[in-house]
Amino acid sequence: MSDRPLLQVQQLFHSFPDKRGLLKQTVNSSPVLQDINLVIQPQEIVGLVGESGCGKSTLARLLLRIYEQTKGQIQFAGEDIHKYKAREYYRRVQMIFQDPFSALNPKLKIGFLLREMWNLHQSESATTSKLKKLLGEVGLPANALDKYAHEFSGGQRQRIAIARALAASPEMLVADEPVSALDVSIQAQILNLLKQLRKERNLTLLFISHDLAVVDQLCDRILVLYRGRLMEELQKQQLDQARHPYTRLLLDSLPSYAKRETGLPIAPVEAEDAYIKGCPFVNRCSESQAICSQKVPQWSSLSKGHWAACHAVKSS
Repeated sequence: MSDRPLLQVQQLFHSFPDKRGLLKQTVNSSPVLQDINLVIQPQEIVGLVGESGCGKSTLARLLLRIYEQTKGQIQFAGEDIHKYKAREYYRRVQMIFQDPFSALNPKLKIGFLLREMWNLHQSESATTSKLKKLLGEVGLPANALDKYAHEFSGGQRQRIAIARALAASPEMLVADEPVSALDVSIQAQILNLLKQLRKERNLTLLFISHDLAVVDQLCDRILVLYRGRLMEELQKQQLDQARHPYTRLLLDSLPSYAKRETGLPIAPVEAEDAYIKGCPFVNRCSESQAICSQKVPQWSSLSKGHWAACHAVKSS
């Protein structure tokens, strides 16, 4: 892997305006992401894990320029992503969505969808043989070119969505919950496919999921997000050494880690949690201290490649 990151996010903040009244005037801004810093190296698979509503999908859409960040910088290959022309950027970065059916036009045949993406981003026109080869890469038969999206199962549709993204020959894929709607056996097939494509195409992947078990199967490195803030960053092999109480709470939900029995409470998320000055996890944490509700914890290095933002970890 290169020492130069393919993707770098620095001090990223994003909020959505709170509009009320008949005139829909902005009365407040609700923070969704706060002080996000991350680096992804070429050919690395990085997992971003967290509960629904924590800001994962918002981050994905910021990376794909669907939204523009409120504050901070996002760089791809050393260049601000907003300096790229749209066609050039989307040739290099593609997204795989959670629901492949809504991402595929039901009125168009698969061959048309693949050919359209290919011709938009590649210098050589798509031939039928090239499209058949592309389908073969994702484990689909050649006759899929002449069918419509509704004629396929959920797992097959996701393979088609992956094939369409690959038609641009991207360097990086951002996959937002791509297996959450699939059966466990089909999930494993898609995860194995992504691993294989990383190896064959030298792809870089940001894999977003609420399921830590899925992330553990696929990713080299894991980032844990809670209410818009990164809580912990660690290598896959360090997962059983997780230190942040929230990461350990996620681990306790996995059968393979259930013997840990940390006793952390599973408290509901309260609306007022969004206005806490300090750590957003303080009201659910059994290790909270007085400082936790007053001051946002800074990143502490625990070992090589392992960081956590937690006052309790820092003081232990």
